[in-house]
Amino acid sequence: MFPVRLTLDPAFTVGPVRRRTFGSFVEHLGRCVYTGIHDPAHPTADADGFRKDVLELTRELGVSTVRYPGGNFVSGYRWEDGVGPVEQRPARLDLAWHSLEPNTVGVDEFMRWAALAEVEPMMAVNLGTRGVQEALDLLDYCNGTAPTYWADQRRANGAVDPYEVKMWCLGNEMDGPWQIGSKTAHEYGRLAAETGRAMKMVDPTLELVACGSSGVVMPTFGEWERIVLAEAYEQVDYVSAHAYYWEEDGDLGSFLASATDMDHFVESVTATADAVRAHKKVSKRIHISFDEWNVWYQKRAESKPPTGDDWPVAPVLLEDRYNVADAVVVGNLLISLLRHTDRVHAASLAQLVNVIAPIMTEPGGRSWKQTIFHPFAQASRYAAGDVLQVAIEAPTYETARYGDAALVDAVATRDPETGATTLFAVNRSLTEPALLEVDARSLPGLRVLDASTLSNPDHTWAATADDDTSVAPRANTTAEIRDGRLVVQVPPVSWNVVRLGA
Repeated sequence: MFPVRLTLDPAFTVGPVRRRTFGSFVEHLGRCVYTGIHDPAHPTADADGFRKDVLELTRELGVSTVRYPGGNFVSGYRWEDGVGPVEQRPARLDLAWHSLEPNTVGVDEFMRWAALAEVEPMMAVNLGTRGVQEALDLLDYCNGTAPTYWADQRRANGAVDPYEVKMWCLGNEMDGPWQIGSKTAHEYGRLAAETGRAMKMVDPTLELVACGSSGVVMPTFGEWERIVLAEAYEQVDYVSAHAYYWEEDGDLGSFLASATDMDHFVESVTATADAVRAHKKVSKRIHISFDEWNVWYQKRAESKPPTGDDWPVAPVLLEDRYNVADAVVVGNLLISLLRHTDRVHAASLAQLVNVIAPIMTEPGGRSWKQTIFHPFAQASRYAAGDVLQVAIEAPTYETARYGDAALVDAVATRDPETGATTLFAVNRSLTEPALLEVDARSLPGLRVLDASTLSNPDHTWAATADDDTSVAPRANTTAEIRDGRLVVQVPPVSWNVVRLGA
């Protein structure tokens, strides 16, 4: 067992915990919508065809926002196809995922689902095949209060009150060669500026997200953000970041250190945004919407779309089955997002159901929690108040992909209203437990409210419809306070939560 020292002090904070950090993502991709959130044949389906079991799991997961309808899908999407009488809606080819989109679920259905799920909708507009006018039309349909054509259409379709969507993504991954209508940074930057300016002429309180580069490994990364923000800085409020991680070639050590790459990603985008700010000599800061992140095994067969003349509705796509190590990495990525709460103001776990998701379903049948469900649900439930700076003294290990990484990573939050302090920690060691000694003497009178650990001797254990409970967070009885210090033992490859209170 190796020792690790951590120090907490409520005088040293990063910033407030932001509820939008715990967002998710619903795209018209694979079985996320159809047989995921929407399955009229399911025994629990409501009048709109939404699965009540999935709604319950979404609320339990603690999702705050949901980004919709894409993703790659949005760059070819005609939103008008998904409103009005369902029987009159046209089916369209979805070029992004080589599927057939029946448009059974559209804007109004999604908004009703979001209300039931108690989540804030985050809409994306198509800047791939469409542009300024279509974005304005969708904005008017969703939020319009005047007697305009599109607002009247929404009212005629049953939604008398506006949806009041505040957060809007200006396209998706527009530097990606896989993206329909992909653009250069200058082309996209001008379009984002023009679209954002027009949308804020309708409502200056809207919060707009410009597309960042599609990933840190893209040749456009860095320079893309600089050019786009140079064009659109005044019109937008956020720049997006997207990152996916996976274990490759059995290199579990590097995989467990994935959050070090997310740290680098956030700090690089922040530096670029601040450089543009300095050049423009303005006080406004651009923050990050990390609106796609997760573990995704992109080389697996289920991540390959259909081809040729096969255009199925809701094919099985991207249905990764997550193991214990995947859950530890997801927990560590949440630690990274919280650690950067001063600049990451929103995030979206991609995605919510079936497609690289914490929730899985059978068509017409069972639903269950994947391993990654648990760290997200715990972080969403217990992270409150302020994020504290955590000083960590831990041994390091060498990784092939990310260089040296600490064997333990952690973040803590403290709610000044209740006095509750929560520590979130991961042990990245493959074989050794760690003894955490947390100096909390600046928080006198603390006691352990509860402590839990997610781990398993077999880190490859994955949940199924038959068993999603054998490996879930379990009570960690080693946690105790000694002389103003929290002491707790954490097993190898583990996600840990300790809650302290007066």
